[in-house]
Amino acid sequence: MRKTKSIIPGFGLSTGITISYISFIILIPFVSIVLIAANMTWNSFWEAALNPRILAGYRVSFSCSAIAAMINCVFGTILAWILVRYDFPGRKFIDGLVELPFAIPTAVAGISLSSLYSDHGWIGSLFMLLGVKISYTAIGITIAMIFVTLPFVVRTVEPVLQHMDPEFEEAATTLGAGKSTVFFRVILPELIPSLLLGGGLAFARALGEYGSVIFIAGNTPFETEIVPLLIMSKLEQFNYAGATAIAIVMLVISFMLMFLINSLQIRQQKIIRGGETT
Repeated sequence: MRKTKSIIPGFGLSTGITISYISFIILIPFVSIVLIAANMTWNSFWEAALNPRILAGYRVSFSCSAIAAMINCVFGTILAWILVRYDFPGRKFIDGLVELPFAIPTAVAGISLSSLYSDHGWIGSLFMLLGVKISYTAIGITIAMIFVTLPFVVRTVEPVLQHMDPEFEEAATTLGAGKSTVFFRVILPELIPSLLLGGGLAFARALGEYGSVIFIAGNTPFETEIVPLLIMSKLEQFNYAGATAIAIVMLVISFMLMFLINSLQIRQQKIIRGGETT
């Protein structure tokens, strides 16, 4: 029996390299976390992962990350829309600035944000006149997370807008649809899968952000402590079991959220494709 050749040359070798790479970079570190936690009893695990101070850290991290992701979904979409649909002087420069949070060290971003939004900073002092304190509060944490996660939304929405056929918008306008109707009924359904992906990536990135947040957070127990800081504190105390317990809780919750977001994204894409075929 004649053996058919693979379309992709070296498929077996490339697959083996890929699996090995993923195993060393992703799977083995996760397995090591589970093995360390396996030495703990259930009581010690739950005590380390769910004591009141840690629960307060979960609340701060998840709430601020969710708010930052939602804000970036709105304003990131607006920014992507302007960069794609309009041609104006300085557009390429602004498009390059979107990548800036990826390029600069997170510690540099944290120092810049803390000096800018502190009580004596340029922006923080103006808000202090209104009685609003930004630095060392959840507001400052959210602003830092917005800063580092904006590119995820912009870069996932831009390609969709670039490949979106303007004829659908023109046809809807010809049929008498207003601008708001065109956006919510024609454009937004096409953007939802990319918004779910970009928002999910922004949320996951904000959840694990450390360098840019600790400078502006103030790190007050039960108020502005984020989970990565609590993990670092456990490691500095050589409490590896406690740090691992917190890390596993964060890992499980993050995995469940990303699985839910990806499921919603796939479902939305199927709905859109079904609408196109009909």
